[in-house]
Amino acid sequence: MQDIYKDSVSEKETVCALGLFDGVHRGHRLVINKAVRYAGELGISSAVFTFKTDTVTSKGHDGRIEMILSDSEKRRHFAELGVDCICSPEFGELRDLSGEEFFTEVLIRTLRCRALVCGSDFRFGKGAAEDVNSLCFFGKKYGIEVMVCEKLTYEGEEVSSTRIREYIRTGHIDRANRLLGYTFGLKLNVEHGRELGRTWSFPTINQAIPQGQIMPKFGVYAARVEIDGKEYFGVTNVGVKPTLKAHDAPLAETFILDFSGDLYGRSLRLLLDRFIRPEQGFESIEELRAQIARDTRRVREFYGV
Repeated sequence: MQDIYKDSVSEKETVCALGLFDGVHRGHRLVINKAVRYAGELGISSAVFTFKTDTVTSKGHDGRIEMILSDSEKRRHFAELGVDCICSPEFGELRDLSGEEFFTEVLIRTLRCRALVCGSDFRFGKGAAEDVNSLCFFGKKYGIEVMVCEKLTYEGEEVSSTRIREYIRTGHIDRANRLLGYTFGLKLNVEHGRELGRTWSFPTINQAIPQGQIMPKFGVYAARVEIDGKEYFGVTNVGVKPTLKAHDAPLAETFILDFSGDLYGRSLRLLLDRFIRPEQGFESIEELRAQIARDTRRVREFYGV
């Protein structure tokens, strides 16, 4: 994908999808796919305008939005959807532009938009003062087609990032995955731990979960780990290891089934399929080890391996 920055210009005219696309969920994909298809029909480039997610404050709050996807993972999804170019500045770079300034300086001059696609709740301009009605008004004024997609309902449920975040926080990861349209995951570096699992016949990898990332409910998950293009099933504990009192910061610790090898320093994608049980403390290491064995059996049953 071509990166379009503040001082650069799209090589071609574009059909541009507009939105934060913080989860690239089913509703976001509806908007992006429409832009990609229409660009193909017109023989021009498809584009996405978004913001770097961790620079945007959550609605009505001072804190940053909890990221469902890192910006690098967002880009990966955009590329898989066939997007040709992306404009993804930090929110602060454009926050003081009026709606019309954003339209003329970013959408017309930088992105060379011939058509725009957005969701019905899209807002823009200083203080998010403008909505899709304003976008349509500016579109008519400057001769740019505007297409608005209504909120998507999937299996009787409205698809929204807010709802997906709540499902992830509360352990309903299967529901989150249905609304996302893909399996929620984290791509994180493998770090050195205390390596106690190796002495229990349950060697694990440790991946620290960074601040700003949406935090899955602490507990045990049926998971998959991508290693060199192949998926391996695993038992993942998200939390702080209360029995060992080893960590204050949360991490994902995964016992990868039927795998052996050195993965330290690698960046691996972890995919969470099913919440098994909440994290808990145990009176002894023996109790913990027995519970890990039970968790492993449940995960093997879940995957049928």
